[in-house]
Amino acid sequence: MADLKLTGVEKAYGDVKVLSNINLDIQQGELIVFVGPSGCGKSTLLRMIAGLEKITGGTLEIDGTVVNDVPPAQRGIAMVFQSYALYPHMTVRENMSFALKIAKKSQAEIDAAVEAAAEKLQLGQYLDRLPKALSGGQRQRVAIGRSIVRDPKVYLFDEPLSNLDAALRVATRLEIAQLKEAMPESTMVYVTHDQVEAMTLATRIVVLAGGGIAQVGSPLELYEKPENEFVAQFIGSPKMNLLPGKIIGTGAQTTVEMTDGGRAVSDYPSDDSLMGAAVNVGVRPEDMVEAAPGGDYVFEGKVAITEALGEVTLLYFEAPSGEDPTIGKLQGIHKDLKGQVTRLTAEPAKVHVFKDGVSLHYPHGKHVTFAPH
Repeated sequence: MADLKLTGVEKAYGDVKVLSNINLDIQQGELIVFVGPSGCGKSTLLRMIAGLEKITGGTLEIDGTVVNDVPPAQRGIAMVFQSYALYPHMTVRENMSFALKIAKKSQAEIDAAVEAAAEKLQLGQYLDRLPKALSGGQRQRVAIGRSIVRDPKVYLFDEPLSNLDAALRVATRLEIAQLKEAMPESTMVYVTHDQVEAMTLATRIVVLAGGGIAQVGSPLELYEKPENEFVAQFIGSPKMNLLPGKIIGTGAQTTVEMTDGGRAVSDYPSDDSLMGAAVNVGVRPEDMVEAAPGGDYVFEGKVAITEALGEVTLLYFEAPSGEDPTIGKLQGIHKDLKGQVTRLTAEPAKVHVFKDGVSLHYPHGKHVTFAPH
């Protein structure tokens, strides 16, 4: 198992630069998840680590050795692709053992590796079946097993669950989590567009946008303390509301006067130089509650649509054409609020403040604007 280190890594296709200044240390035993919008370069970055894409600039180290020009087969990496890529005429056992036969391992070594991987992945009873006799989830497990038998330094997963239906995605995601628990020393890098996969599997999440890294942190760090507006709205569903206002109070807490007349108090500190500054107040829909009559409120609007989901109700407020609606997520059933002018507020600990796109919690954070290439 190994550490990975990316220093100033870049990727360009001719004059078009798709990734720049990627700096990332991945420690042995971590499960790192790359997430970001379509076109942000997450799969390209994974393929660069695998050696399937050439690195235009910077260095990639595996266990302290620069591998920029090392062929993929010699990097000690195993990759699980979005498509299973199983040999249809081979049994599960033959698919899993094929790479070891090519490497001229002894039959005893091959049998031991395949049996051990099959036990981890609960594939023992399927070893003599052809892929066509397996479900989608079982085929993906075989693809993972084919990687395990090679005992690589690093496992790479490129959206491995995207071809599965919703129920199978949940089951296979849990299996991958259990596999990681059974292989605590294994280093894994995982690409997905699914936030649930990222939040539930990752040791740390790397959010990519605009050709660079927007933020790196544990799932809860990104959810609770986003560095910038991009991460704030990308992590979490429904996405965080951003509401304009100006700072009217500084100190240990920051007070913001909202453009609709409301008032937000945040536990984020600020200094006097920010007095009067235009900012965006960020509040997650699930952190909003109905304001007390006559009390302070962060947002006021007319509810256009309600979605009763059982334990919660989503409130979609009227918004000017072309703008995203503000969303509230209240506990319980609130169908009666449809068409009503409603005021929502939030606790100071749940109120984020962004100036020029950067959180006051991270005064030296990054302002990332995503622009599709």
